[in-house]
Amino acid sequence: MTLEPLARPARLRPGARVAVVAPSGPVPPERLERGLDLLRGWDLDPVVAPHALDTHPELDHLAGADEDRARDLQEAWCDPSVDAVLCARGGYGAHRMVDLLDWSAIRAAGPKVFVGYSDITVLHEAFALRAGFSTLHGPMVATEVFLKDAATQQALRSTLFEPESVRTLGLEAAVALVPGTARGITYGGCASLLAADAGTPLARTSAEGGLLVVEDTGEEPYRLDGILTRLLRIGALEGISGVVCGSWENCGPYEGVRAVLADRLGGLGIPVVEELGFGHGPTALTVPLGVPAVLDAPADGGRCTLTSEVPALL
Repeated sequence: MTLEPLARPARLRPGARVAVVAPSGPVPPERLERGLDLLRGWDLDPVVAPHALDTHPELDHLAGADEDRARDLQEAWCDPSVDAVLCARGGYGAHRMVDLLDWSAIRAAGPKVFVGYSDITVLHEAFALRAGFSTLHGPMVATEVFLKDAATQQALRSTLFEPESVRTLGLEAAVALVPGTARGITYGGCASLLAADAGTPLARTSAEGGLLVVEDTGEEPYRLDGILTRLLRIGALEGISGVVCGSWENCGPYEGVRAVLADRLGGLGIPVVEELGFGHGPTALTVPLGVPAVLDAPADGGRCTLTSEVPALL
């Protein structure tokens, strides 16, 4: 089945109420408070979910019990007074709680702004496949890149309030690994999470017409090779129109990463762009998922860009 554009939520207005949830790992309180101050400075009204600062009693890599993390997200989404749901951080844990959510109730509540990356990839895929909603692959409230990087902050703020102003993305560092132009529906996230999600109930079985947005962190080149090989072997990349790569932070020497990307993706016969500027790197641009977009990777070394054909938000 060919990917189709997903339902987009409304943009935010000054005074909008935004819920901050922790679907994955535990959240440092001091970083969360700094992130909340930034949101308040944007004239937003952030509300911290009841269990966002929890830590699981036995598994300290989790922000509380699976049921509590799921309940926080569920209640925030279904609360008509909440205009957006922002994740505090990634880490690990979304796989454990995604099937505890009532997706029928989420669909009935309609689309809302949802922002996160890394482990949140599992939820991006679920919102796309189970609810039909577009989401934002973007920085999280209690992460250092959101707190420290001005470009990251501005990209998210502009996307939330003036999405038509940031339809074209791409840092100057972006280059064409395989040149060309491609059009498709954006989807994806963290490569290792896409591979881990594959084959699970209700997971994506086709990406025909998709424009893959992908990055990762902490994966040595041989592990990245295995991740991409798994996606290739199960047919998860069949029919995609292009690949947009973000950062590969702490994934070993970049020469080794680049060699793996060229080896595993170069034979697909589609454009591939490197280092567009999203993910775990020093800058985390906000990339809309579930929208039609054009990837431009000039052969002459010109600037590589990803341009959404519609604003990320209505």
